[in-house]
This record gives sequence, structure tokens and C-alpha cells, in this order.
Amino acid sequence: MTSDKIDLPVRRLGLGDPGDAELTRSIAIEAPVSVEVGGIAYAVMMATPADLEDYAVGFALGEGLIETAGQIGRVDVHAIEGGWALRIWLPPERNAIALDRARKRVSESSCGLCGIENIEEVLRPLPAVTARIATDRGAIAAALAALGDHQPLARATGAVHAAAFCSPDGAIGLVREDVGRHNALDKLIGAMARAGVDPGTGFILLSARCSYELVEKTVRAGCPMLVTISAPTSLAAERAAAAGLTLVALARTDSALIVSDPHGMIA
Repeated sequence: MTSDKIDLPVRRLGLGDPGDAELTRSIAIEAPVSVEVGGIAYAVMMATPADLEDYAVGFALGEGLIETAGQIGRVDVHAIEGGWALRIWLPPERNAIALDRARKRVSESSCGLCGIENIEEVLRPLPAVTARIATDRGAIAAALAALGDHQPLARATGAVHAAAFCSPDGAIGLVREDVGRHNALDKLIGAMARAGVDPGTGFILLSARCSYELVEKTVRAGCPMLVTISAPTSLAAERAAAAGLTLVALARTDSALIVSDPHGMIA
């Protein structure tokens, strides 16, 4: 059975506020997760070992190994020495894609650069975002205000990211958490695919810095709008604009920055 946190004895050291104390603190689990596709070792990711079935689907979608969740035959999750094994089983034609991809992999990371061999591949054009929603600042504010209530692991540990799917009026429908911001988004995308939720019907909210790979995962999922609580990188802003993704960054309780809104979806 997977878990997301452990209890660790620690000692509080008083600095600005005096008072040392012996405490027990909840700590988010970070563990190696070996991803195998069709029996082939594909990647080792550092992740929180919870919602791994969702992660498997989101990872496979993000890697282009599948186009829909229904193309996965099954997912097996096993505890192994030192971590977890996540085994994804695909039909033969999809296994061939995975095998070819695995042969080209030259690095292992959670950033979306796995197996990419040159700069041209990194900067290859993204599919254009075709979905549209109508939303406004009130919806963004509502989603931000509600996010904390959907982050039990963050409240317990203070050490994880969250990815949430929100309706155009700001209501939060699904949330996934992980020590890695990329993993949290993969888990969310996988959970949506498994539940039959159309990413084109709302927006994604991330408690993370907006790096380019999060933009790419959002675009490839078919979601028209991404909101992040921290700032974007230059490449994230460029890739969002090129793909037609509405991007809102530095979203806080008092303000937010519209980095890209090419279709005027934010009233």
C-alpha cells in the first residue's frame, strides 16, 4: 500500500521565538519510482508514492506513449527495496513506441527532457490550444482561496506541490499532490483522463514556479488556461504565447499577472 508521509521525531530550536521542544513532525515521502513500460526499464523518477496509478496515466500521456487512458492495458504498483516499481502494460503497437523512445533516452529527470537529443527537439512546435473557456478574475481568486482546503499533504508537511483542475467559475474539481511539481501535474492529468474529465472545460492551477515543461504538459493535455502562484520563466511565457495558452502567473490573494491571453478568455 502506498503512502505519502511519515512521522519523524525532531527537535525545535528556538530562534526568533524562544522555546526548544521535542516534537514529532510529518514529513512528505520522496522515493525513487521506477517506471517500466511493457517490461522495459523506462525511467526512475523521484516522487511521492501516492496516486501512482494516476501518475502512470499522466506520465504515459506526457511522454506520448498513449493518446488516451483507454490505451493502457493495466498498471501494476509494487513496493521494491528502496522504492517503488510502476509497471505500465500497453498493447503491442504502443509498446513499440515505448521501446523506440526508451532507446533514445539519454538522461533521466522529471523535467520533460528525457531522451531528447538536441535543441531542435526541445523547441519543437507545440500543438495549438483549441479549447476555449470564459472566466474572470473572480474565478481565479476563488480557486486560489479554496486550494488550501484541498491540500492535506501540504498542510501536514509543508513540503509538496499541488495541481488542481478548476471549472471556469473557479470551483476545484480534482487535486493531486507530490513533492515534484511535474509529478503533481502528471498525476492530475492522469486522474482526469481516468475519470473522463475533459481538460478543455476548465483551467489548471499550480502551486509552483511556471517552468516551460509545465506549460507543455498543460498544452498537450488540451487545457486552455494555466494559473501558477509563482513567476514564469522566459521560455514558459514564449511557449504559452506560441501555443495559444492563456497563462496567469504570480497569482496571489491581492493580484495576478496575465502573461498571455491571446483569445481574451479572462473578462
